[in-house]
Amino acid sequence: MSDATSPLALPFPDLPPIAGVRLHTVRAGYKNWGRCDLTYVELAEGTSVAGVFTRNVCCSSEVELGRQNAGQGHARALVVNAGNANAFTGYRGREAVEAIMDQVSAHLGAPREQVFVSSTGVIGVPLPKDKARAGIEAALVAPEATWEEAARTIGTTDTFPKGATATAIVGDTTVTLSAIIKGSGMIAPDMATMLGYIFTDADVSPAFLQAALSAANMRTFSCITVDSDTSTSDTVLAFATGKAGNARIEDENAPGADAFAAALHAVCRELAHLVVRDGEGAQKFIAVSVSGAVDDASARRIGLAIANSPLVKTAIAGEDANWGRVVMAVGKAGEPADRDRLSIGFGGTWAARDGQPLADYNEAPVAAHLKGREISIEVDIGLGQGRATVWTCDLTHGYIAINADYRS
Repeated sequence: MSDATSPLALPFPDLPPIAGVRLHTVRAGYKNWGRCDLTYVELAEGTSVAGVFTRNVCCSSEVELGRQNAGQGHARALVVNAGNANAFTGYRGREAVEAIMDQVSAHLGAPREQVFVSSTGVIGVPLPKDKARAGIEAALVAPEATWEEAARTIGTTDTFPKGATATAIVGDTTVTLSAIIKGSGMIAPDMATMLGYIFTDADVSPAFLQAALSAANMRTFSCITVDSDTSTSDTVLAFATGKAGNARIEDENAPGADAFAAALHAVCRELAHLVVRDGEGAQKFIAVSVSGAVDDASARRIGLAIANSPLVKTAIAGEDANWGRVVMAVGKAGEPADRDRLSIGFGGTWAARDGQPLADYNEAPVAAHLKGREISIEVDIGLGQGRATVWTCDLTHGYIAINADYRS
C-alpha cells in the first residue's frame, strides 16, 4: 500500500469476527515490497457463496473460474494474491490458478470448485507457481490475522485499508456482516468493483444471497467510477457461513429477508464509497445526483457520463464552478435530454434552471462549497421520474504520477 494516505481516508472500523471464517496473511513475494501479499480465508463447511464479476472481455483466469464456480453455490476457501493480476497470461496463468485450487482443496478435503482465487496488480505477468505454492504452504499454518491485516494485504495502490460492517435481525437472531475491499485506480465497474469480500454468519441460501448481492451491486459498486477504466480482475464475493443459527433465508419472502438485504446494501455502499475516497490522486469526493430522467437506468448513465468526464473532474479539482462542462457531459451521454429543461446545481445551489443561467445566480456559496472535500453536483433533466446517484472523485496531477510509474 502507498505511504501517502488519501486526505479522504476514513479510519478502519472495528469489524466483529464472523463465526466460520478464519483469516491468514503471509508474504509470497509476488512483488518487491516488504509486506504480506497473500490472504487465505478458510470457510466452514456448507458456506453459501455468491459473486459478481467484471464484464471486461479480457478478464483473468481467476474471474473465469470464479464466475463458473460461483454457480455451484458453496465455498470452503478464498485466496487473494496482490502485486500480480495474472491477467492476459494465457495457459500459464490458468495453470497457476488451478494449482492453487488443487493445493487448497487437497488440504481441506473439499471439491476444487469450492476454492475461489483472486489476483490483483500488474497485468501481463504470469503468477509464479513456485511462489504461489510456497505462499499457500505458509498460509495454511500461519496464525490468524485481523480484518485490518487482511484488508492491507489485498491492497495495491491503496493508501488505506477499507472495511465495513452491519447487522440485521432475522427472526429473533442478530446476524452480522463484516467486509473488506481494495481499489484505488482502474475503477469503472460494469458489474461490481475491484476486489471485495463480504462475510456473514447468516444462514442464507445461495440463490437468495446471489439475488441480494446482484441487487445491491447495481445501486452501489456499479454506481462508482474513478477513471472510467473497467479492470480485468474485478470481483465481489459474498460468503454466508450459516453459523448465526437464524431460520434459513431461502428467498425474498422469508422472514428477515428484507432486513438482511438492507444490511448487505449498506455494507456494499460503504465499501463503494471507500474505494472512491481512495481514488488515485483524489482530493475531493463527488456525489452526482441526477433526477428527472426518463427512468432510473437513464439517470445512472447520465450520472456516469458526468462522473467520467475529465473536464468535469478537473474543474472540481480546480474548484471551478464551470457548470457548462456538466451540460456538455449530459449532452454526450446518449440519453434523452432537453437543453431547455435542464437544470444544474452545486452543493444545493442552482446555477441554471430550465436551460438557462439564473438571473440572480450568486456564485459565492458555490465557490465556498467547491473548496471543501465533499462535493455534490445536482442535475435535473426535466423529463420524467428517473433518478440515480453516482460517486466519483476529482482528477489531479497525482493520478498521472501514480500511473506513469505503476510497474516500477
